[in-house]
Amino acid sequence: MATKTLDITKEHCPMTFVKTKIELSKLSPGDILEVLLAEGEPLDNVPRNAKEQGYNVLSVEHVEGTTHKVIIKK
Repeated sequence: MATKTLDITKEHCPMTFVKTKIELSKLSPGDILEVLLAEGEPLDNVPRNAKEQGYNVLSVEHVEGTTHKVIIKK
């Protein structure tokens, strides 16, 4: 099982989930993607869209400032 980190803190919707989905597509089943993103729309949309696409959102946590980390299992 591998873990990859994706930093989309500078991205805006809808590119936040597009980039997340591209990275998830590169992973093997069971792998973990840690997504660093900004609060607001990305924080609302990325976990929701990941769940809708059938991925397992393991956690959403505040890192620092306006940055959050979403951990998604493929």
